[in-house]
Amino acid sequence: MSLSESDQQLIWHPYTQMKDALPNIPIVRGEGVYLFDEQGRKYIDAVSSWWVNIHGHAHPHIAEKVSEQLKTLEHVIFAGFTHEPAVRLAERLLPLLPGEQAKVFYSDNGSTAVEVALKMCLQYWANTSKQVRTKIIAFKGAYHGDTFGAMSVSARSIFTNPFNALLFDVEFIDLPNEQNIEQLKAKINYLSNEVACFIFEPLVLGAGGMLMYEAKYLDELIAACQKHQILTIADEVMTGFGRTGQYFATEELQHRPDIFCLSKGLTGGTMPLGVTTCNQKIFDAFLSDDQLKTLYHGHSFTANPVACASALASMDILLSKETLPNIQRIRSRHEAFAAQLEGHPKLRAVRQKGTILVMEWETGSDTSYLNGLRNRLYLYFLDKGIILRPLGNIIYILPPYIISDADLEYIYQTITEALAEI
Repeated sequence: MSLSESDQQLIWHPYTQMKDALPNIPIVRGEGVYLFDEQGRKYIDAVSSWWVNIHGHAHPHIAEKVSEQLKTLEHVIFAGFTHEPAVRLAERLLPLLPGEQAKVFYSDNGSTAVEVALKMCLQYWANTSKQVRTKIIAFKGAYHGDTFGAMSVSARSIFTNPFNALLFDVEFIDLPNEQNIEQLKAKINYLSNEVACFIFEPLVLGAGGMLMYEAKYLDELIAACQKHQILTIADEVMTGFGRTGQYFATEELQHRPDIFCLSKGLTGGTMPLGVTTCNQKIFDAFLSDDQLKTLYHGHSFTANPVACASALASMDILLSKETLPNIQRIRSRHEAFAAQLEGHPKLRAVRQKGTILVMEWETGSDTSYLNGLRNRLYLYFLDKGIILRPLGNIIYILPPYIISDADLEYIYQTITEALAEI
């Protein structure tokens, strides 16, 4: 029995209707931007394997550091104990984040990082105020993960439909722009006594369709929140570690969030790891002689030493002299190709931010995640040796930073051909 056949018999894959799913492609090796299947066929990983692989597959530096850590300490309970990789990672990460982030709380992935952030904010008000605030503001179209708290602050969609009755109430607002910014600020003012926090994906809403908006309007929303002591959470799980052209999307803001959620590129795509950071004000609200004010949250693999070692190695590469120029190179090439596509009759919109290039195909009123064009596009590019995973009628390029100009040009050329043929 082949690997693919065994897979079909035994494994339930994410975001997949298993009844009519195509056989999954067995990948046996990764190298740089390429993945190789068991037949030896090469694919360009143009979406960084769900946006995590920022430095390329099987990076030797990360592999070496992970190997060293495995021979020293693979894991230790993180309640009552600590270890060097967790401490060193916090020392390197906190100064890199915009604003005055003071503490790191480790978890396992982006969803759990969001869960921690939400619990920090809600318990902050329970710990500090007689007037407990429980309402949360989030953007329409947001996606913050698939655990229950993360689903609650995400847009109601096919991802949440079976669970909607069980999700807590959230005040969803439009993405800010010149026309609606005053109305949105007025809404924040009106709800201010009830709102515990505002959670947002800065500048780019990922799974919601790679929607983009301007930093200056987000700045105004954060300022309105700060005026009323509403806590703010920047979900940089996708945008962090260089995706938008700088290390963090919130570097474009004047007003700094209270909390950051990080994952995906944190370990260079090597190991699962989540991080929630907060400022001193948040942390101090949990310091008390009252044991009930403790943040009673944790994970068995909190601050796993091997995952922390991979994150430290990824940061070595991120902060090396080659990486930012590579990010700027990809951005420039994306900008040039986006300009070529502007006004194409088959495209409803072209959006670009940093290393993210988005093309929204014209499909009339059917723009859902289940749009029939999705599978046609996916299989078309797969046949050409390119992994692009459309969000319904939206395709996007979000490559590892080491991708060559030649590979980018091949992807652009193939997209141009797809626009002519499909």
